[in-house]
Amino acid sequence: MSITSRVPRERHPWNTSFTWPTHHGPFTSITAAHARDYDELGYFVLEDAFDAATLRELDDAIAPGEKKVREFLGELPSGRFSVAGTDTQTVAPHLVLRSDYLRRFCTNPVLAGLCADLVGPEARLYWEQAVYKQPHSAEPVLWHQDNGYTYVEPQAYLTCWIAITDATPENGCVTVMPGVHRDGTLVHRDTPIGFECWGDEGAAVPVPVRAGSIVVFTSLTPHFTARNVTDDVRKSYIVQYAPDHAIARRGDPASGAGSSEPQDDPSRQFLVVVDGAPCGTPA
Repeated sequence: MSITSRVPRERHPWNTSFTWPTHHGPFTSITAAHARDYDELGYFVLEDAFDAATLRELDDAIAPGEKKVREFLGELPSGRFSVAGTDTQTVAPHLVLRSDYLRRFCTNPVLAGLCADLVGPEARLYWEQAVYKQPHSAEPVLWHQDNGYTYVEPQAYLTCWIAITDATPENGCVTVMPGVHRDGTLVHRDTPIGFECWGDEGAAVPVPVRAGSIVVFTSLTPHFTARNVTDDVRKSYIVQYAPDHAIARRGDPASGAGSSEPQDDPSRQFLVVVDGAPCGTPA
């Protein structure tokens, strides 16, 4: 299943001089083929990165925060809040603030290795959230780039989309637009069900994965997830990493440069890689 975007393919007003940073290695956790796909297509799959026991622990650690989000959405008259909804999907962010297990998980050697190879020698956790797509969900997640929700510089950061359950075209696996990441951040429009950018359904590539695999893509890869038409919840944990010096730009692009905000909150944006090597979990 695909969806048609109603947004033109244009660069974001702040995206005036973007150049894609090619990755040359040496690599410690990925292959040269992975790096080539990341540079040329904007994504690759790291298969079977986590075993079943780890996924059970991950699901258990997410459960309290996900439950709070469902309760919050249930108190709203529409049951909806932007891209989240009781009839669509729960989105539970900043879970590392309340879970020691998830703090450790976000510095797992697999993830830290991806971070070192694809982000750089000094890298922080930027964002993490659980997204549980509900059975027979009412809405898709529209075409968007992760950098379209909050404009971060450097524009290219790393998204690790971890499948806790099998992700299929029927339950809303990630579908990507290959190669578009090299344009940098595109124009997005705000809609009642989240932000939307350009996407061409004729060139869309579904990326189904087994539970425990990671869809690795850049913050600049347009992607969407279709409605879950199955009887089961599709579960994912999304972990993102940015260079240590990353900032978020705030304000109206049409009005000028806006303000900048360092992305270095030590409580949830802690260092994961220092001097090119994993640095462990902070207290």
